[in-house]
Amino acid sequence: MAVQEMRKARAEEHADRNSDRLGHGSVTAVRAARELGLKRHEFDLAVQLGRIRTVADCGGGRRRVAREELDRLLESERTATPLGERLRTAGTSEGAALLGIGSARFTGLARAGYLRPVRFYLNRYRAVVWLYLVEELTDFAARHPELLRGGYPPAMRAVLAVGEDRRPRNWRSRRLGEFLSRTEDPWEQAALFSSLLEPDRVARVVDTPQEADRLAGLRAGLVAAEPRGPAAREAVHKLLVADDPDEADWIVLNLAMSLDEARARDEARACNMTRPKEGARVKAETPVEEARAAADPVKVCRHTGSRLLRGLDRVPWRSWKASARRWAGGSREPRAHEAH
Repeated sequence: MAVQEMRKARAEEHADRNSDRLGHGSVTAVRAARELGLKRHEFDLAVQLGRIRTVADCGGGRRRVAREELDRLLESERTATPLGERLRTAGTSEGAALLGIGSARFTGLARAGYLRPVRFYLNRYRAVVWLYLVEELTDFAARHPELLRGGYPPAMRAVLAVGEDRRPRNWRSRRLGEFLSRTEDPWEQAALFSSLLEPDRVARVVDTPQEADRLAGLRAGLVAAEPRGPAAREAVHKLLVADDPDEADWIVLNLAMSLDEARARDEARACNMTRPKEGARVKAETPVEEARAAADPVKVCRHTGSRLLRGLDRVPWRSWKASARRWAGGSREPRAHEAH
């Protein structure tokens, strides 16, 4: 692994020299991290959180950092809290000490959804170790001191009583929001939603094998790379797939909506390709057809009506609304009276 990282670093340094020689206005991630004084995992976390904006490589390689963005970050380092300090993470023990509470209470707050992890890793025993942003922990302590002392709120006690753990769901929600913020393409959004579901749930809303192949080709995992070992891979897989019924239903709903939008856009583009040239005579046998021919093809071809969600027709609408409200905040931290 270390040898591969060294090779990647050398390749990116070589690309940097070429880009400087060619006058490109961007640098590789390795060079940007070096100039900002960040370790590679800190740089990746900053990109993940949107603290560093990246641009696509015109050659199809890894994403780069524009020189203007790098200059902006270097300037802010002189006037604001250093970026590296704002990217500090803490595990359970360190986070509990930071908040002045015991590890058991910290874990309870996290399991009930009040503290949202930003990353995780597997230790040598293949146990999941959650990491939290120190910046968010201190902010939580300042805004909710009542949760750090005394008895647990009723909603929190109810979650812990049934053994529920909302850390994986909150991490998935956060990562999904980060990925969705980077694209407006409905096919890419649909691929993101589908990556969080088991294949049988995806099959309920995907119409054709061609659509399934298209989603598979665009699918981006929430982690950079899954472990190689079968036991570790299984442990990570459990974190990547929605297992809560409300969460899974919400994702299926959004997958269906994204697919509807993607199909409608494809149909509109197909109509644009067959649209008569300006000045050409449009033949129509009836006034209705003549009106349709003169109309905007995007509106004519756009899918009308709602596509039924097969297998989900028995879910009450009220539960959909509650689920949508609960997830609409994306990476928003739960308020003190909520148990998310």
